[in-house]
Amino acid sequence: MSDAPFQVAGRRSKEKEEEGISVVEVLSDAAKRSVAAVQDYAQLSFRAVTNLATGPHYFQDTLEQMDDVGVGSLPIILLSGFFIGGVMVLQTGAQFVRFGQTSLTGDVVSLALVRELGPAITGLLAAGRCSSGMASELGSMLVTEQVDAMRAMGTDPSRKLVTPRLLATLLMVPLLTALMVFVGLLGGCVASVFSLRLGAVEFWRRAIDALEFADLMQGLSKSVAFGFILATVGCYKGLTVRGGTQGVGRATTQSVVISSVLIIVADTFLTKISLYLANKVF
Repeated sequence: MSDAPFQVAGRRSKEKEEEGISVVEVLSDAAKRSVAAVQDYAQLSFRAVTNLATGPHYFQDTLEQMDDVGVGSLPIILLSGFFIGGVMVLQTGAQFVRFGQTSLTGDVVSLALVRELGPAITGLLAAGRCSSGMASELGSMLVTEQVDAMRAMGTDPSRKLVTPRLLATLLMVPLLTALMVFVGLLGGCVASVFSLRLGAVEFWRRAIDALEFADLMQGLSKSVAFGFILATVGCYKGLTVRGGTQGVGRATTQSVVISSVLIIVADTFLTKISLYLANKVF
């Protein structure tokens, strides 16, 4: 016997209600997981920072991480900085030539590198290399149960694995930023001499005179914040790997994506705060 029209309509409405409930449940579960992940990340970051004030300290691990983060990232930082400075001179100089103000090129390039491009690009490059490396290394240790063995021997994984990486990154990223700014200005000087026919002495004099203490503090504070983000995100994704070796690959990719996005988002707020404090404090 076929269903009556009202019975069919009632069944369809019930199916729609069930579909609506399932969608709501899926969204609520996703929101709960996101909130829990943020909470776990904040807890891991807080413990890594507080471990700096108490012992034991693993100085050998810190030195090894400083070598990996600092020396290992040096080639890509220097190469990228040199050509970024050259490109900035070519782009800005082409506009200043129209107004006969090519001498202002050094001012613009110096301020842009110190305030914005130096810290941001260094953070993004370091995130692509170091944050992914931390996530894959810690994820492999977690999958092979080395982290569980460490806990069984009474060693705190956050103190042994996270804190040395965080400290090394906080120390090395500002130094990498300073080197990138210097090499960027060097590349800009080369481009200005051969393209704009400016003197090297004039370029460096204008570039240095344009800088103030507030500009240096703005770039330094950004580099420290970006180093904190890429280190903590990489360690968090590595210590929360699920799904074996495939999970390690996913965690590596997610660490680069999340840290890069957070660096860009944080850059906006840090720029606004820095510009406000520049007129009040520095």
